[in-house]
Amino acid sequence: MSTSTRPRGGVGATLDRYFEIAARGSTIATELRGGLVSFVAMAYIVVLNPLIIGGFAADQAALDVENGWLPAAQVAAATALTAGVMTILFGVVARLPFALAAGLGINSFLAVNVVGQVTWAEAMGLVVINGVIIVILASTGLRSLIFAAVPAQLKAAITVGIGLFIAFIGLVDAGFVRTSGVASPPLQLGEGGSIMTLPTAIFVIGLIVMGVLVARRVKGALLIGIVATTVLAIIAEAIFRVGPSLGTNPAGWNLNTPVLPSTLVSLPDLSLVGAFDPFGAFSRIGALAAIMIVFTLVFTNFFDAMGTMTGLARGARLSDADGNFPRLKSALIVEGVGAIAGGATSTSSNTVFVDSAAGIGEGARTGLASVVTGLLFLLSMFLTPLTQVVPLEVAAAALVVVGTLMMAQVSEIDWSDFGIALPAFLTITVMPFTYSIANGIGVGFISWVLVRSLSGKARSVSPLLWIVAAGFLVYFVRGPIEAAFGIV
Repeated sequence: MSTSTRPRGGVGATLDRYFEIAARGSTIATELRGGLVSFVAMAYIVVLNPLIIGGFAADQAALDVENGWLPAAQVAAATALTAGVMTILFGVVARLPFALAAGLGINSFLAVNVVGQVTWAEAMGLVVINGVIIVILASTGLRSLIFAAVPAQLKAAITVGIGLFIAFIGLVDAGFVRTSGVASPPLQLGEGGSIMTLPTAIFVIGLIVMGVLVARRVKGALLIGIVATTVLAIIAEAIFRVGPSLGTNPAGWNLNTPVLPSTLVSLPDLSLVGAFDPFGAFSRIGALAAIMIVFTLVFTNFFDAMGTMTGLARGARLSDADGNFPRLKSALIVEGVGAIAGGATSTSSNTVFVDSAAGIGEGARTGLASVVTGLLFLLSMFLTPLTQVVPLEVAAAALVVVGTLMMAQVSEIDWSDFGIALPAFLTITVMPFTYSIANGIGVGFISWVLVRSLSGKARSVSPLLWIVAAGFLVYFVRGPIEAAFGIV
């Protein structure tokens, strides 16, 4: 960017210097727009997280071992608060355009696998311990060493895998791809092979609109597409009144129905802040069982975040040839703090959110975009009804577009060397097929170590990668290990 486009003085010049906006080829306007797009793409977490770990009544919620449950309104408020504070902190400290929110993998793990053994407060206490461990690993530099030990070709595969994963999430969220309900094939196109439902049609229209705008290099392409498609969705719902899916209406909207709310403002209930017990699980289920849960949390949190940040940095063109990016250590530490904050507010571990790729696709390159996203999350505590206007199907279209952009990294993989091609292919495919970034990274690490070593290239494999691969092996076979020790 030429110096003539830099702000000459005042607040603009200060922001430009601190966030290195011009140096990264961006502008303040682009960062503001990118931050807004990231928020719009991520706002569904304020609605979805309460549905996963909370409920509107005891018979609709995930009950813990003492039949306790988390009220949805309190989870929503705490989710917005934590995402807002952590995203702003990440933007200011790490100065990268990555937004944080409650991670969908860990919150589901807590609701399905953990709270049947402990209380919600005790489960969130284990999340806090997980965050403390991650911060220690990041502060000592070990997390950065592991990050640096990952070969550049594998980092490119992680980026491509995340792109495919993002697109797959979008296709599923839109109802374009659905479960078939039978063993084979496990997935199908739409409902019974048909995609002729109103929400899916809105997704298709949004995908085409955004795709055309991006192809024509229109500034604000994703934002324009999201707003225009949301308006269309509101009009369509007002005419046809298809209503929500609720798991019984396959033609309905997947999460929230696009209708104008009767009220815009609601006061947040932050009663869950501080409602955690860091040591209760150890006495309730025993130290070994609690340690195995923490081990699972750390591995999932650690490598999900590493993979997501790798993909986002490459998507933003901020990483070097080895996949490293500016202020790496700071980013890793703040992400660990997000896990602590998520446990402390009973919202589950907060981690770098893959959906913030939407803002990067809009042109965001600095932490200013994250600050904007964070401020909007804080505002959403009071505007919860308004955050539910954009249907998940519209956000899904943006995810597919962003996933397409991230797939460009596939050209950096040397497919002529099968010792590289197989681990890269497994990394790329396992992520969407198992709905887990960590699983894809783990399979990629293990296959890289084994294939490279057994094909006579053991010296090229970092010893640290061997250790991490061994850890992933334990992670993948933890079921039999837990059974051997009598851990349910």
